[in-house]
Amino acid sequence: MQIGPHLLRNNVFVAPMAGVTDRPFRQLCKELGAGYAVAEMAAANPRVWASEKSSRRRDHTGEMEPKAVQIAGSDPQELADCARFNVDKGAQVVDINMGCPVKKVCNNWCGSALLQFEDVVERILHAVVAAVDVPVTLKFRTGWDRQNKNALRIARIAEQAGIQMLTLHGRTRADGYTGEAEYDTIAAVKAAVSIPVVANGDITSPEKARYVLDKTGADAVMVGRAAQGRPWIFREIDHFLRTGTLLPPPLVAEVRRLMDEHLRAHYGFYGENLGVRTARKHIGWYVRDLPGGEEFRQEMNRLESTTAQLAAVDSFFESQWKYGERLQYRLAEEMLAA
Repeated sequence: MQIGPHLLRNNVFVAPMAGVTDRPFRQLCKELGAGYAVAEMAAANPRVWASEKSSRRRDHTGEMEPKAVQIAGSDPQELADCARFNVDKGAQVVDINMGCPVKKVCNNWCGSALLQFEDVVERILHAVVAAVDVPVTLKFRTGWDRQNKNALRIARIAEQAGIQMLTLHGRTRADGYTGEAEYDTIAAVKAAVSIPVVANGDITSPEKARYVLDKTGADAVMVGRAAQGRPWIFREIDHFLRTGTLLPPPLVAEVRRLMDEHLRAHYGFYGENLGVRTARKHIGWYVRDLPGGEEFRQEMNRLESTTAQLAAVDSFFESQWKYGERLQYRLAEEMLAA
């Protein structure tokens, strides 16, 4: 799997997720087996480039290469300028967002709202590709709604514009994240273009990744929500694709160490006050399917210091030893059903 000059170590990718795929999380996913990760969506509007949030989103210090940014906007010139700005700051791949279904994004005619205007899509893609000397990729959806699906036309426009990889989420904008992903549409796009195609949507396990690759013929899979709290899913998928065998759940001791490293990196990235607040969602995802996880999450959300959070998380994972040396997700399900 290759994007321009960048040879990737595997075909299991991390999806860009707002408020999730910051530098500490991307780096952790890469260390745990992801072959590629894209940073959080950055606005093309130059008025926000100097903001603290935008600065953090383009911070790739020490990150495993290639370093990829995702940009969003509706004006071709602004997007071209934004692409140049990010490449000057170290980006090695520029991804254009035409897949976000969130209202506040679509109401500004960005994200998947652009799929309604194929002429604008074409101008944007040509402008960004011409603006930079790094690979430009596109993430998009199957269409605006089920009555207006145009993924094939968008894919052909993208290929002709010089886009070097397509990532297709198998839902329309109207679908949001409901229903089942349309893998038939991804298969049709893969058959219609010669550039790499990445399948995205509902990839929640190694077995599902294998199914989606077989069903679509895609070159890679991109995992989003399933990686929240389970960053080791990337090595699990990669191992299964290579060997056909499933890895056991991770050791409690390993996750205890990973959590400590992730949180310390997170605090270092955001600072004490913001770090405590933004870490809560990550901690909640890590523990949500474990015995006692929901009770712990509620207690942890009341903690106000990094020291208290670290101690609480360490104590929680120490408590998991009584269920076995490996994480016991199934046991949590059984306890809830009892």
